[in-house]
Amino acid sequence: MLLDGDEWAAKFRTFQQEAWRLETWPQYLVPQEADEFAAFRNGARFPGPYEDAWTRMVSTRNVGRVHIVSRPLTDYLRFEFERYYQHQARAGEDIRILDVTEQENPLPGVQDFWMFDQTTIVLMHYEPDGKQIGRELYDGDPAPYIEYQRIAKAASTPFLEYVKE
Repeated sequence: MLLDGDEWAAKFRTFQQEAWRLETWPQYLVPQEADEFAAFRNGARFPGPYEDAWTRMVSTRNVGRVHIVSRPLTDYLRFEFERYYQHQARAGEDIRILDVTEQENPLPGVQDFWMFDQTTIVLMHYEPDGKQIGRELYDGDPAPYIEYQRIAKAASTPFLEYVKE
């Protein structure tokens, strides 16, 4: 089943224990971010902090993610770190970085996904340039995704520690 619109938004309203994401791409082309990303690439910096629906949610609910990266970071990752992760991590989202620059990726070939309450998996589909082309409700056993989460969390560093280095 492809998820979009209210069906997708409902996943974030109705989870009970945890919403968690694995991110594997060095760039995401998100239309809502296009102007801000272009400004960032032209030297503009976002002073923050800011508050929006996402930061309000992560301040009161258990939301986390691990982003697999390698250095040098892409322009997009530098933008994402400054524009979003800095503020979201401080608001309470458990953002972690798994840097595979000098180590083997412990999750090779695993695609991006969201996991809700360790029972509902949504596979995220992208074009090679990072443009999202769909979200698919996975109807199989969630056990492999729970294991991917365990591995990713164990091998990663909290975002605010990672950026200090």
